[in-house]
Amino acid sequence: MGGIGWQGPFASGDTVGQHSMPIPTSEIQCLANTRETAQAIKGMHIRKATKYLKDVTLQKQCVPFRRYNGGVGRCAQAKQWGWTQGRWPKKSAEFLLHMLKNAESNAELKGLDVDSLVIEHIQVNKAPKMRRRTYRAHGRIIPYMSPPCHIEMILTEKEQIVPKPEEEVAQKKKISQKKLKKQKLMARE
Repeated sequence: MGGIGWQGPFASGDTVGQHSMPIPTSEIQCLANTRETAQAIKGMHIRKATKYLKDVTLQKQCVPFRRYNGGVGRCAQAKQWGWTQGRWPKKSAEFLLHMLKNAESNAELKGLDVDSLVIEHIQVNKAPKMRRRTYRAHGRIIPYMSPPCHIEMILTEKEQIVPKPEEEVAQKKKISQKKLKKQKLMARE
């Protein structure tokens, strides 16, 4: 779980607003599962994302596999996402849940309103592969690579939606320029 510096468009600290909070990148060993899980929680409220990830670990809700879906079986829980293929990546869900809890405590320390935090940006990038080897028949040795990834996340306070006023102001009807000139002429006289 070592940290790596910021990558991509959020590299400089001044691009992150006053009501946003960047989370340092982390490493986890399964790229495809983590990418699909991250896309599922992107744009969610922090409380909703936490509940969703807990449900994924308990296999009550699935993660839709849209890009890395070769050989992924179908499940009925993916219908709510408008998809057919889905899985329950427990390790990725637990890791992202850990990151969200860390982000929540960081937001409290920074003085942000935790109840209004939204996952604005989450990105999963490939990391350098870890090289191991395994022994095969007839004295051969083949590589045994792991696909790690870096995760970066930005949480932002969601602005409160201002309700419309109860009494609506009557809109002015559009008047043609010809009638407008006529009214101005009548006003002068």
